Amino acid sequence: MPSDLARHFLLDPGFAFLNHGSYGACPRPVMEDYRRWQERLERQPVAFMEPAHLADCFTEVARVLGPELGAEADDLVWVTNATAGLNVVARSLDLRPGDEVLTTDHEYAALEKTWAFVAARTGAVVRTVAVPLPLAAESFTDALRAGMSGRTRVLFLSHVSSPTALFLPLATIVAEARARGIVTVVDGAHAPGQVPLDLTALGADYYVGNCHKWLMAPKGTAFLHARRDRQSLLLPPVISHGWIEDRDAPGPFGGTAFQDAFRFQGTRDPAAWLAVPAALAFRAEHGWTTVSAACQRLAWEIAGEVAAVTRLAPLATPETSAPQMIALPLPDCDTGALHRELRAAGVEIPCYRWQGRPFARLSVQGYNGPDDGARLVAELARLLR
Repeated sequence: MPSDLARHFLLDPGFAFLNHGSYGACPRPVMEDYRRWQERLERQPVAFMEPAHLADCFTEVARVLGPELGAEADDLVWVTNATAGLNVVARSLDLRPGDEVLTTDHEYAALEKTWAFVAARTGAVVRTVAVPLPLAAESFTDALRAGMSGRTRVLFLSHVSSPTALFLPLATIVAEARARGIVTVVDGAHAPGQVPLDLTALGADYYVGNCHKWLMAPKGTAFLHARRDRQSLLLPPVISHGWIEDRDAPGPFGGTAFQDAFRFQGTRDPAAWLAVPAALAFRAEHGWTTVSAACQRLAWEIAGEVAAVTRLAPLATPETSAPQMIALPLPDCDTGALHRELRAAGVEIPCYRWQGRPFARLSVQGYNGPDDGARLVAELARLLR
């Protein structure tokens, strides 16, 4: 049977939706709050979009979200998704020919393209380190440390890896990189709402995360967190009324120059961002720490049942995997065809190849129940036969 929480979501009840990690799913109360913001905007769009009003709205969102991230509100600005925010960072860095960007072989494909784009236009070089498996903090840190050189200018890492669902141990290597003067950039797309965060303690120069995935805010809500001494280096994607030349002066609309340059970029509907507090309130109301723990247990029960069908162990362990996401190796198959056939059978789960190997990535959220896992296992047994 489905979870009791399923009634709060708009997902098609005919599907076993085991792919929360791709785009998330927004609860009804949060969608209702989102629509209320949109209606307020439409009732008086000029007054709503005035900088003084929007500044107050955005300040309140940052005030509520900051403690969830272990971040100061003044160090947060809004972007539409993690890829957009990381593009801002990558394209703002002053890279020169021969500079090196150090990363791993577990990164999101869109960001691999971002860094390739930047490298082609600056003359920088992207160096990729293979993460030793099974994942362990010491060998992970040693591999990246060995990859650093006098030319390394940027360290780019995921907090939770998209293709492999690993929860990467960042603290030690981020601290070492910063001590060497290397700019640290973290892709936190899957981290907020799934793993505990203390961005101030982590100390990365730039950290970008999504709110629409595991925090369950509306689509198109993400944040860019920048250390205060690095904020003036960022170029917003649109130069508009919030921009001033002196990046260390107060912004024109009451925020910092960093905040105002990102907040005020023309006619953007801010309703999705303004609904983030409603998403946090929904999690609090339903005791999401307990829900997440139950999701982790269910995810590993399903993973064990899938492994019994495929005879292949998950890529990680409960200690090294993201709490609610698990990468499940598959026998050699056409992953595109398998994905289509699973969807036709009412199971939504991504199937793909990573490093030449076929995988399915299981994501379990509060709306899932044991029946969703049973359906996945039965269909995999049928289709992989």
